[in-house]
Amino acid sequence: MSDHDHSHDHGSELSEQQLRVRALETILVEKGYVDPQALDAIVEAYETKIGPRNGALIVAKAWADPAFKQALLKDATAAVATLGHVSPVGDHLVAVENTPRRHNMIVCTLCSCYPWEVLGLPPVWYKSAPYRSRAVKDPRGVLADFGVALPKETEIRVWDSTAETRFLVLPMRPAGTDGWTEEGLADLVTRDSMIGTGLVRTPAEIAT
Repeated sequence: MSDHDHSHDHGSELSEQQLRVRALETILVEKGYVDPQALDAIVEAYETKIGPRNGALIVAKAWADPAFKQALLKDATAAVATLGHVSPVGDHLVAVENTPRRHNMIVCTLCSCYPWEVLGLPPVWYKSAPYRSRAVKDPRGVLADFGVALPKETEIRVWDSTAETRFLVLPMRPAGTDGWTEEGLADLVTRDSMIGTGLVRTPAEIAT
């Protein structure tokens, strides 16, 4: 069951800026100025590393700073705006907190609305029809496909993004991280953990 009704008014899933970027990419590739493989590598970096770092730093600050966490859960757009290193969030951003009793997952059932300011470029699977339909109908099965097994008693709540409202999952802080710096904590946060299709890394995982 989805928690938010859609009121998409896109005309196109791509913004004017995104359309211009796509057009520029096409021209550069066609004229031989850019190697398509190099362009793919750049896009992958922004999708998996550079973009999600903004979200990871937000999560890390929420873990380390109770006042910021409270502000984030109350009004994520305003809270993120106080951080100079993160691009301003144009849409209404809502942070939803994972707990031992509840796991949150984000989807956009009608298209692919995504909090790109804090998570970078959306992964291909997020935009796919199978994910968009199954995430609502069978979220536990989708999580299993991603290798995430949750206790049966853990409720899974699915949040449906719209053109106006985007979501950011605040994952649970792993044990054994007392006294860690925010930069160190951010290294534990994965993009998928902020979508809800994955979990954060453990200290042992980043030590290897």
